[in-house]
Amino acid sequence: MGPSTILGRSNLHVPRMGVGAMTWGDPQGLARLHPAKTAYGGSHGIEEEKRALEVSITAGVNLFDTAAMYSMGAAERRLGELARGRDVIIATKYPSGFSFHAKDFPKELEMTLARLGRDSIDLYQHHYPNSRVSIPTLMNFVADAVEAGKVKTVGVSNYSAVQMREAHAALAKRGIPLASNQVEYSLLQRKPEVDGVLDACRELGITLIAYTPLAGGMLTGKYSAQRRPGGFFRRVLPRYNRKVLDAIQPVIELLKSIGEKYSKTPSQIALRWLIENPVVLPIPGAKNGKQAMDNAEALKFSLTAEEVNALSQATLAWRV
Repeated sequence: MGPSTILGRSNLHVPRMGVGAMTWGDPQGLARLHPAKTAYGGSHGIEEEKRALEVSITAGVNLFDTAAMYSMGAAERRLGELARGRDVIIATKYPSGFSFHAKDFPKELEMTLARLGRDSIDLYQHHYPNSRVSIPTLMNFVADAVEAGKVKTVGVSNYSAVQMREAHAALAKRGIPLASNQVEYSLLQRKPEVDGVLDACRELGITLIAYTPLAGGMLTGKYSAQRRPGGFFRRVLPRYNRKVLDAIQPVIELLKSIGEKYSKTPSQIALRWLIENPVVLPIPGAKNGKQAMDNAEALKFSLTAEEVNALSQATLAWRV
């Protein structure tokens, strides 16, 4: 089994890395147009998802992250189906749509439990803060679900430092820790270091779950101004334009040179840079067994403090 840690100050034991299952499942109708599908390509099918799950569990990576919103519930259904009877930690997010109010929480929870085929959720995260939703009110509903045994651990996602503090304080009144905040964080997206989120995580004992830890494939070394990514959204998003692809080449070269020392790929070095921070838990996506196996390699070695620092220095431009 791979190394494990405690999520924040909760009682949940988790591996040092998870698996993002955003593109899993078999969406129907309009759900096929989900941005994740159009940007990153759809699922590689149930057999490959099953292999990704098996390979990950074998490597000690048994934390899988999904959301009610992904493919309109199809991702939750698929993860629930594949995880049945397995020693798997399921993290998911609510709500399933954009017209959400705090009072809708109990209904959202029941729908997710039904889709997953479970009677409790290991980590339940509010997907996006919303000016219509009072954080203290919402956290009181979540605390009720914890007391009822339906939610084991509480997290949030895309919360600012101020919003995290508000959620943390509301839960603390009920004697419940805020375990995690899931935000985008990678060598090419270092905003959490400057917007107060990482500092608040350290101060309050909250784990930062890093989504898009390979910057949408930018840190794999696969892309350059000559070899641009496929997928409609990836072609039009500014982060994939030629100028950006040129700018990241020195970072890719550094990842490759460090990787040679350990016989590891640029992706594995980039993931390891995050894992070396005890507060951070990356969740790279895995659409198939090979991706899952590649990701799990990041748990099998360590970077030196000098290497971590060299990568941090080389990507200072992405802190802004």
